[in-house]
Amino acid sequence: MCGIIGIHQSRQAIDSALLARAADSLYHRGPDGAGYYIDAEKRHALAHRRLSIIDLATGGQPLKNETDDIIAVVNGEFYGHESIRSTLAARGHVFATRSDSEILIHLYEEYGVDCIAHLRGEFAFILRDEKRGLTFAARDRFGIKPLFYTRPQDGSLLLASEAKALFALGAPARWDMDSFYSAASMQYTLPGRTLFRGISQLKPGEMLLARGADVQTRSYWEMDFLPESETEKDETAATDAVEAALKDALQTRLAADVPVCFHLSGGLDSSGLLGLATHITGRAQDAFTVRFHHDGYDEYDIAAETAALHGARLHTVDVSQDDLVTHLPDAVRAGEGLAINGHLAGKYLLNRAIRAAGFKVALSGEGSDEIFAGYPHLRQDLWAQEGADATAQQARLYATNGASAGVQIALGDGLDTRAVETAMGYVPAFLAAKATLGLRLHGVLGAAFRMQHAQSDAYAALMADTRAGEVTRGWHAVNRSAWVWSKTALAGYILRTLGDGMDMAHSVEGRLPFLDHHLFDTVRRLPVSMKIKNGCEKYILRRALKPYLSETVYNRQKHPFMAPPVSLFASGRLREMLGDSFSSASFAALPFFDTAAARALPARLEEMDARERAAQEPVLMTLLTAHVLGQSFGLSA
Repeated sequence: MCGIIGIHQSRQAIDSALLARAADSLYHRGPDGAGYYIDAEKRHALAHRRLSIIDLATGGQPLKNETDDIIAVVNGEFYGHESIRSTLAARGHVFATRSDSEILIHLYEEYGVDCIAHLRGEFAFILRDEKRGLTFAARDRFGIKPLFYTRPQDGSLLLASEAKALFALGAPARWDMDSFYSAASMQYTLPGRTLFRGISQLKPGEMLLARGADVQTRSYWEMDFLPESETEKDETAATDAVEAALKDALQTRLAADVPVCFHLSGGLDSSGLLGLATHITGRAQDAFTVRFHHDGYDEYDIAAETAALHGARLHTVDVSQDDLVTHLPDAVRAGEGLAINGHLAGKYLLNRAIRAAGFKVALSGEGSDEIFAGYPHLRQDLWAQEGADATAQQARLYATNGASAGVQIALGDGLDTRAVETAMGYVPAFLAAKATLGLRLHGVLGAAFRMQHAQSDAYAALMADTRAGEVTRGWHAVNRSAWVWSKTALAGYILRTLGDGMDMAHSVEGRLPFLDHHLFDTVRRLPVSMKIKNGCEKYILRRALKPYLSETVYNRQKHPFMAPPVSLFASGRLREMLGDSFSSASFAALPFFDTAAARALPARLEEMDARERAAQEPVLMTLLTAHVLGQSFGLSA
């Protein structure tokens, strides 16, 4: 994992000092060294901040081919690089390092931009082909590693792992008003957009090709499920296939020249990975867990049970409400996005502890809920498609998923989602939930901002941008909903803001075995009835991982990683922070909010029941993190 920067077709001679300062803004992504490339005419450049994990001695970047006319910088990991290296060496390619990243250069020499089909892993890269005058960049299939870009008015192209590096290169720091309206309506920007005007991000499975002034993006991979009629019907064979594919995905991600560790919660995914890794390696592992101090949000006891089962060394990170207050500003700056809960600061502190303990690599369970249908809202979609009376199941779902109400499952009235129903023939339950969140957030938007967007429909824009109705036609509703979720929640928030942003704030590389495209190719062939069976989510995964799970975890429902809500458990310091923030001149200067409504919200919480107060948490946190984000980067309208 590293920080990378690219400059294409600069109209002015590239200032090496400016390039170095921009790279230094990514120091947290790569504290182990820096490298630079500027072409002879000073019109194209690459920069790299290194976090050394593979080939500690000679793996510095930028990397070059034998003739020094193909140059690249890579963020992330390419798995299976040893066999690819052997094949390429047999064809006459000469390698200068043992780094996994170097296979990119030589695969490109063999296959051109189609080399990306041969890459497996979590990655983003920028490659410069001087002979062809081509700049080639790409982001991995699921969007685990970020890559942002902007087109200044001079016609050049700037790329970087984080937006803050683009600001350091001179990109204006401004709010994108349309993107903020989208986030205020459904929590997320449109895929490929950011909260910063003029700054885009490559979508998952997308590449960028720039030649002269011509810059194009195109998709190279899609998360495509099969129609139910074409899926696997043998449950025993499917169980074996899932276990084998997950073992392979995990084993490849255990490879490193530095120690690795695991995130551990009380959930199936992280517990299963820890157990499976212990089985594969025959060694006790290190695991890190967050401990909150409120019932219903703390999973320490279950994590401790799993750690004891596998003989793991459990490192506990105690996080209080005051800790969330203290570290939220740093977490927001690192994640470059809005948050709906204090879990952002919780993940920030988790990774700080991991790095302080001497680890650079952490494996975690993100992505499992997307491919194995683990979320509660996907069960709602299943019941809706089946058309049966699910009153009892719905009641139990709400009773046992309080932390998800108003965030992942709908609570109360919502914004208009008819555009979604028109496009897809139904409304995915999670979008219905986001519409209820959006209606609450619209209650604190300022009149002028709402007037500017009076004709806007964030849900219609999402359908038009993703072509969800067309792309997913013929799939089961559960898979269709998971696809839309993956394009928005997974790529835009879980992986970027909450994932990479919090990992790399402390120079920790996150590895996600469940988001392995070989594993996905196995899972996409399974019917929904093997993912959700008799109301049990991730059924086939539970069956595959049963030998590695405690009975507690095996029988437990999905529980989201959520900090105790500010709206329910605000400490004195947190209440003070809210009051100071919403009463400040800088908050009043934000172009989005009704300041009086924001100031009144904390007091209004006392009049609400516990469920509604919890549902107001995303509103409070959006207000607070928008203020912090604006201050962190000096964003203007």
